Amino acid sequence: MSVSGGTTRELSAERLRGARLAALFVFFAFSAAVADFLARIPQFKEDLELDDAQLGLALLGSPVGALVAVQLAGTAAGRWGSKRVARVSVIGGCLALLLPAFAWDLPSLAVGLLVLGMLMGFTDVAVNAQGVAIEQHLRRPIMNSLHGGYSLGGLFGALVGSGAAALGITPRVHLSVMAVVLALAVWAGSRALLGVADDPHVHAPVEPEDPTRPAAPAAGGGLLRLLAGYRAVVLLALIGLCSFVGEGAVADWSGVHLRETLDSSPGVAGLGFAGMSVAMAAGRFAGDRVVERFGPVAVLRVGALIGALGMTLALATPWPAVSVLGFTLFGVGVAPVAPVTFSAAGNTPGVPAAWAISRVTGIAYIGLLAGPPMIGFIAHHTSLTTALAIPAVLVAIIALTAGAVRR
Repeated sequence: MSVSGGTTRELSAERLRGARLAALFVFFAFSAAVADFLARIPQFKEDLELDDAQLGLALLGSPVGALVAVQLAGTAAGRWGSKRVARVSVIGGCLALLLPAFAWDLPSLAVGLLVLGMLMGFTDVAVNAQGVAIEQHLRRPIMNSLHGGYSLGGLFGALVGSGAAALGITPRVHLSVMAVVLALAVWAGSRALLGVADDPHVHAPVEPEDPTRPAAPAAGGGLLRLLAGYRAVVLLALIGLCSFVGEGAVADWSGVHLRETLDSSPGVAGLGFAGMSVAMAAGRFAGDRVVERFGPVAVLRVGALIGALGMTLALATPWPAVSVLGFTLFGVGVAPVAPVTFSAAGNTPGVPAAWAISRVTGIAYIGLLAGPPMIGFIAHHTSLTTALAIPAVLVAIIALTAGAVRR
């Protein structure tokens, strides 16, 4: 069977099923680990006596660490295989929950979150590369369901963290237990991932060939494919950036919009993000069948339009319940964007899969990191409704660039 990195042997359906379940569990576990920490942020703020600015500074450690890691993860996955990188980084990431759990001041918390973010960044690239490898063996899309595992892991971690807080369990005890439990579970549950012999990305070059190098007479077509691959990666990164800005904006600002702009109750204010999260989880588990039937380009275009209309509805209505519906529709629309985009990056002709995934992920993370503060800055000078209209426009742009995910 021919794939991007070379020729790989045929694997049994049982072997591929095991690898797929293992990848699904890795997605679930590393999302659960992060969500477990996020649920205890208010307690960390209180215990360490941090003000809003200090907490914000500490929380920057995680996305900055992830942003740095995704630039290195492609090299690591290309050299040692996505299985090894995914297992080491996610087990290390679960155990890294101990660092913020035992933080004693602002610097120690920031350093702990920087390490946690770096390990999770390595995991993100490696497990997406593993998903692409499994897809190439199966010859059908599975990335949506894998990312559905990520969504479920986030919900699980949030529920466990919230439950621990309600029961009065300290973050130190709660995160210590979850660190050990999740690390052991991943160690046992990730063994079936595709190893070096079955990973088509290991033997691909770590970096694309230099397009300025003189080509052999017969390699002209290869150079054109390489340049086309670069162009595709840039467009895919733009798609990821547009989607992640919107996801971050809804996560951080939907509650503020519902509470302050629409004067909803505190209980209703949290339903905007909850609606988006549930819709994304459901959409991703159904997404593989939809992509297989209608193709990734059509799914992304229709999804982008649904997302843009959903955000517009959430901002245009004066009724909180309708606004929650709008944020939920936004979740339906953007649900397939990340899995389809990362899958397309891993299948881009002319460039190594892990390299392309790491670049697309890194630029998308910039949107997740810079998007919410940008929304806040614009809202300060205009209004929150005006600022939140930006993600609606960015998601609509995905419909115009969706051709980049064509396989």
